[in-house]
Amino acid sequence: MFTEVRAINFKSWRRLTADDPAVAATKIDPPGLPWGRVTGLFGANSSGKTSILQIMLLLKQTAESADRGLPLDLGDGRSPVRLGAFTDVLRDHVHTRLGLGLSWKVDEPLAVAEPGGLFELLFTGDQLSFDTDVDNRRGAMLVRRFRYRSGANKVSYSVLSNHERGYELAATIDGDSDYLKRTPRHRSELPPPVKCYGFPDQVNAYFENAGFLRDLELSFEQQLRRMYYLGPVREVPQPAYPWTGARPTDVGFNGAGAIPALLAAQLSGEQENYRRRTSEGRRQRLISVEQHVAEWLEELGLVHSFRVSPIQDGASIYRVYVKQSEHSPEVLLTDVDFGVSQVLPVLVLLAYVPEGSTVILEQPEIHLHPAAQSGLADVILEAALVRNIQVIVEGHSEHLLKRIQLRIAEQQLANRTPVSADDVRLWFIDQPDAVSQAHDLKINDYGEITNWPPNFFGDPLTETARIAKAGLRRRRNASPS
Repeated sequence: MFTEVRAINFKSWRRLTADDPAVAATKIDPPGLPWGRVTGLFGANSSGKTSILQIMLLLKQTAESADRGLPLDLGDGRSPVRLGAFTDVLRDHVHTRLGLGLSWKVDEPLAVAEPGGLFELLFTGDQLSFDTDVDNRRGAMLVRRFRYRSGANKVSYSVLSNHERGYELAATIDGDSDYLKRTPRHRSELPPPVKCYGFPDQVNAYFENAGFLRDLELSFEQQLRRMYYLGPVREVPQPAYPWTGARPTDVGFNGAGAIPALLAAQLSGEQENYRRRTSEGRRQRLISVEQHVAEWLEELGLVHSFRVSPIQDGASIYRVYVKQSEHSPEVLLTDVDFGVSQVLPVLVLLAYVPEGSTVILEQPEIHLHPAAQSGLADVILEAALVRNIQVIVEGHSEHLLKRIQLRIAEQQLANRTPVSADDVRLWFIDQPDAVSQAHDLKINDYGEITNWPPNFFGDPLTETARIAKAGLRRRRNASPS
């Protein structure tokens, strides 16, 4: 689970932090934006919300890139994010330094052993952090430094002073700043890092006690591999879907893989991975992904039934059938409200990914009516709290937010899954003076946001009063004198 994201000079962010930017700039190593089990990002268009998601996706596609020498993979037509040239992501396009960072909680604590010892551990840590600084050097990206931390223990790989190519490795482990010993036979300069986060192969040859460094990289890569993204622009419904038997990792960033993912889960016999809490809330039952999605669609009030079937026995072409009510005829997905097909990838993704994953949803409420938007909040909370999935939502739905507040106030979902304010982090993003800022929305145990920003979702009370006054004025003018 990711616990924090950080950035310096990324697009409209001078420094991504919950603190006031003027104060944060004076601190040494200020904190970033904390994540929760469920995190909501709200604010006006072009305020900087999407940029926060792009930081995480940029690091993910860099880790998955085949180019080991490219510090950051800024994306192409097949990538979740396409950021253009390096100067395009720099704030005001003039700054040369870009800082990015993530923190996460690991499933199994990292253990670093005493050199030469079999059982003595120098430290164990279940919280890890990564930060990197990338410069624009004559039109090319140069990694000036990257660093891993776990508590007071840290390892850094940085450019030598006044040097453009050579690097140095330093580590402080259990208070020992000389933990990594350089071998006498290897005094050559260290080469540039692998991408923006990896130690080159020479490190293990040049240093003693460096074996654990690969564990840091692997933890970083594994955490990013467990992150999945669904964007706001999703594929339109199709009358038929081909499936060759492949098992996709997710539904794709435009949702095009939702039906293949459903079929892969349905025919693989892995239903035991997919859990729902009973309506009484006392136990969990195991159901298929298709059952999961069908039940959620019905609870959202969008359809009565849902199934995926081949067009004929043995065929590799499938169709999606739905019934809008108990007594209505079964029709294709293309023949019902567009919102059904647009929320379908959201539901499939939340039911399909392995437990412990992080799911990023951009405008999941798009094309849904208000009641379904409210119900979608229950789906997200259930996925997070029952399936143990971290969900990060960027959206504009007041109805979704109000339902989250309601469930916190009630302390449970409809199926009695416990909910508390500690499970949720809410952020309001704005951009005064062309610099993005993040405001922590304080939500208490009664579901109340105690620092509600002015005109957060407009001013409905004032609008209601104006409607009443306008109606009264027109009635007076229309009445006979």
